[in-house]
Parts: sequence; structure tokens; C-alpha cells
Amino acid sequence: MIKACELKKSSVIDIDGTPHIIQKISSQSPTARGGTTIYKVRFRNVSTKQKVDKTYRSDDALQEATFDTKEVQYLYQDGDRYAFMDLESYDQFELFKDDIEEILPFLIEDMEGIKALISDEKVLTLQMPDTIELEIVECPPAMKGASATSRTKPATLTTGLIVQVPEYIEPGEVIKVDTKERKFLSRA
Repeated sequence: MIKACELKKSSVIDIDGTPHIIQKISSQSPTARGGTTIYKVRFRNVSTKQKVDKTYRSDDALQEATFDTKEVQYLYQDGDRYAFMDLESYDQFELFKDDIEEILPFLIEDMEGIKALISDEKVLTLQMPDTIELEIVECPPAMKGASATSRTKPATLTTGLIVQVPEYIEPGEVIKVDTKERKFLSRA
């Protein structure tokens, strides 16, 4: 069992016997004394892809889904199918674009460090590393005459993801990106 206050994005929870992945969590703290924090959670059913919204108090207990974790490598894309390989058994499997839509902006061929959550011999979801390094393909040039405030500009990465980067970053540089927040962290 896990308490609602301990939930994290991409956690897998068992709702009515079916695993659901957490997509969004927002919390509201009441202003009245003695009030408990309320968590609004958006789940996605692993098998049907249906979205479910639920509200919990901070001390409500939820059932975690049972699953195994295996490290996998992304191999290649074939149309709307994406091929992965289990790094322990070297078995290959494919997932459809719709199944992994939220991690597509981070996938690079031959990428390792991806974790597959598996239950009953079926891949529930893939979890990306917290940070990855990507190269900047395109961004506007830096402007002369820096201001006192830090300014940002949009940068397109090799995977097509667009993130805001500091003004001094140039095309061709490799940067670290937070995969959960989809934000620039630092130069690599």
C-alpha cells in the first residue's frame, strides 16, 4: 500500500484489479485549520488507454500494482512500431506509437537506461532516466547586449522536442534535459 501523499508521476497503481499509470498529480492545501491536503490524480488505464480522474486525501491508501522491472534498450522505429531489447535475455519486443507517446520526444536509437515495467509477461509502460543528454539542432542566435534578467529562447533538439534554454546556448551544443519536467537543466 502507498499513501496518496507519496504518489509520483509514472507510478503504477491497481484500480479495480487493473494497473493504471499516473499521468498528472496536483495538490491543494486547504486554508482552514485541520484540513488535509487533497490530491487530484489523473490515471491512464494500461490496457485500454482510458483516462480516469480521482481525488484523494493525503493519508488515503492505494494499492500498488505488482510488476517486474527490466532494463531495455531502444533499437529502432519501423513505421508506428518501436523495437526494444531486454538487456538481460536479449529478447526483442515492439510497442506501438500510441503506447509510448509520452516518451517519444526523448528516444534516440541505441539508447540504454530505459526501464520496462512488466506484469504477466506484458509491458505496462516504459520509464525514461530522470535526465538525458540531447543535441540542439536549431535555436535563434544570441542577442548582443545582455540584460540584467536571464532570458531564454526556444531550442529544437535532435528528437524534435522544443525546450527553453538560456540565451547563450548555441546550435550543436549538447544539453541535459529533465525527462519528467521537459526542461533544460545544464550543458552536458
